[in-house]
Amino acid sequence: MSAAGMALWSTTATMVGRHCRSSRAEIRAQNVPVHKKYLRLYADDAGDSRVEEASIELLSTPYAPPAPDLYLSQPFPAAAAAFLTFPTGWTGTWHVTPRRQLLVVLSGEIEVELSDGSVRQAGPGTVGLLEDTAGGGHITRVVGGEPVETLVVPLA
Repeated sequence: MSAAGMALWSTTATMVGRHCRSSRAEIRAQNVPVHKKYLRLYADDAGDSRVEEASIELLSTPYAPPAPDLYLSQPFPAAAAAFLTFPTGWTGTWHVTPRRQLLVVLSGEIEVELSDGSVRQAGPGTVGLLEDTAGGGHITRVVGGEPVETLVVPLA
């Protein structure tokens, strides 16, 4: 076994052999992010839809004892989840999000044009917090040659 493999096995064995919260220094040493970045779409006071990068803190948590701790954010209150597919070539019209929701891109790529004039692309793994329920809204387009599969989580 290589030295790197031995170190990984040793770290894994140590983590499995104990059940305790990790310090921030331990988390960083394991290359585990302490924040999850996401895109936040919202309407400003003038009614323009805007986008900003936001993040939420991840804390070492005994999520599934007796397994070792995982890194968990504060929950977004939600009551449901659904899969939503945008067909290849689909382009929307100006609209606001129908409700405050999380949108997770699973495959494919979308482009969002906001009423403030900015344009952002989002591909697999991108998480969006959609909050522009009023105002100028945005246009969503499928870019690339494949459908876009997403997970939508309406928030309470």
